[in-house]
Amino acid sequence: MTTNASQIDTKAVNVIKGLIMDTVRASNSGHPGGAMSSADFAYVLFKEFLNFDPKDAKWFNRDRFVLSAGHESALLYSILTLQGSLSVDDLKAFRQFGSKTPGHPEHDITDGVEATTGPLGQGFAMAGGMAVAEAFLRDYLDAQSAGHFTYALVSDGDVQEPICLGSAALFGHWGLGRLIAYYDSNKIQLAGPTCRADTIDHKALFESMHWQVIEIDGHDHEQIRKAILAGQAETTKPTLIIGHTTMAKGCATLEGSESTHGSPLPEAEITATKAKLGLPDENFYLPEDVLSHFRARFASLGAARNEWDKLITARLSDADFAARWESATTPVCQRSLNWPEFESGASVATRKAFGACLGAMMEQLPTLMGGSADLDPSNQTVKFREFAGIFNAVSNAKGRNLCFGVREFPMGAILNGMTLHGGVVPFGATFLVFSDYERNAIRMSALQHLPVLHVFTHDSFFVGEDGPTHQPIEHVSSLRLIPNLLVLRPADARESAACMAVALKQKSRPSVLIFTRQGLPVLDLPKPLEEHVSKGAYVVRDPDGDAPQMLILASGSEVHLALEAAEACPELKIRVVSVPSMELFDEQSAQYRESVMPRAITRRVAIEAGRSDLWYKYVGLDGKVWGINHFGASAPASVLKEKYGFTTANLIKFIKE
Repeated sequence: MTTNASQIDTKAVNVIKGLIMDTVRASNSGHPGGAMSSADFAYVLFKEFLNFDPKDAKWFNRDRFVLSAGHESALLYSILTLQGSLSVDDLKAFRQFGSKTPGHPEHDITDGVEATTGPLGQGFAMAGGMAVAEAFLRDYLDAQSAGHFTYALVSDGDVQEPICLGSAALFGHWGLGRLIAYYDSNKIQLAGPTCRADTIDHKALFESMHWQVIEIDGHDHEQIRKAILAGQAETTKPTLIIGHTTMAKGCATLEGSESTHGSPLPEAEITATKAKLGLPDENFYLPEDVLSHFRARFASLGAARNEWDKLITARLSDADFAARWESATTPVCQRSLNWPEFESGASVATRKAFGACLGAMMEQLPTLMGGSADLDPSNQTVKFREFAGIFNAVSNAKGRNLCFGVREFPMGAILNGMTLHGGVVPFGATFLVFSDYERNAIRMSALQHLPVLHVFTHDSFFVGEDGPTHQPIEHVSSLRLIPNLLVLRPADARESAACMAVALKQKSRPSVLIFTRQGLPVLDLPKPLEEHVSKGAYVVRDPDGDAPQMLILASGSEVHLALEAAEACPELKIRVVSVPSMELFDEQSAQYRESVMPRAITRRVAIEAGRSDLWYKYVGLDGKVWGINHFGASAPASVLKEKYGFTTANLIKFIKE
């Protein structure tokens, strides 16, 4: 049972367990066991330590709490009900359509939920991303304006996910002293004991990654308090508190059973457990004395927020601080940047155009943070690294370059956490073929409506000699399938700058920016280019003096091929359409779409160095698509383009057939 706790604290924890059981039982779906084993820690943290504004869940300088073990949502919702952010009626609507209490926490639905979690390990990584943003802003502004802690609750399943361990290595290396993770080690998961799959010494493992590790009885309130205080006192390392707990702690007969992991407790077990815990046999029991006790700090928390408001008001009289505050709090979508110019006809790889754009961004956006997954020269992030400095919370918190190492999945989730925190503009880069490693974090960007910048270079078989393991084929199409994700594949350096501008204007969705390895001619594209790109597709060439009778649609490196083929075949009266973003084009009015791709023009061809499937929605069943629907090969790009037919001569032959 709960130990070293006052009578009212013990009662409060038991009430929370009663709410967990009733919430899961009401929906006939959920995960009560882990929620009950974690209840003591969550109670002590929220009751005694978490700094927040009870009246403003979005206060800038609040502590962040991330439930990485998202399946324990009934615990968080019960705590938030005690806090006043949710009601008992919300608990009764658990896992129901349109409720504030979805099966796994969703940050844009429920006040007090900092991150959408459920895919295990990602909440831990996002919490670290929040701690990165906090450390940078604490240096960029000051500790009083932006100084707080980030807490994460992780489960046995979380620490089994490779993303968790990859992220942990980074967080220790970066010295994130204000990150405190609680590992609820109940040693039970859905299919049985963790010993079936694990013999890891997590204390030794995390200590080797430069973490402070504290082992406690996770049901002992005094040990929990001391561990949290020790975590707060350690400024150069993140802290892992390993709470040794019992699955479904407090249950009458099912303590320690895997049957409690993912199923409601039987009615008889709930009745017997409530009797064991000293609770009345009634649903959603929430007595006033527990509420009053839990909210005893609310007056002082509100007063602390008011003092912070006064501090910020006073600090804003300083012009330098005011400028930094504006930079940290003004959404990037509200800013206009100056972009580099490119000479017509020059050969510029779009990845190098991105590098030039990044150079412009780093000077105009002082809160731009990010980096590459160990591909700095290839991704063109070296100059950013040299200009912005390498981030370390202890030795260089003002650094803006994050050295992720070869950790694409952690990188993506960390960027999500930074964006959720706010105050910084995050980006990450790697090869397009490795977007698969990062994919679920990208999906979580889209699901959470986060305007993260995901940069991918080396976008097709034109990678060349590295061969099919490094040559994207299905990747662009695959990314286009993710809802609420903006995919941009620019035709040249100028369109690259326009795509960057469009990506930065996004308020509630991430952007994927896809760039070439090989040089492409800088085209004479119509102006205003950013406006054209913002519509997803636009006309870049029409036949002289004649109505078009054929359409060639293309994206990225194939646009110049389409233009060359059209110029070589004036008799075909070809209109060429650049399609940097299918998503943006599909969002345009029917009138605009008709103006670009008139239904009367039925002779249609599309070309893209990737899978052909998605282009048929534009060319129709009678149209033709030149793509690549097989894996590539190891050879020079100049050889592969001939072998695979991505030449002007072959395109001319194709459109004439």
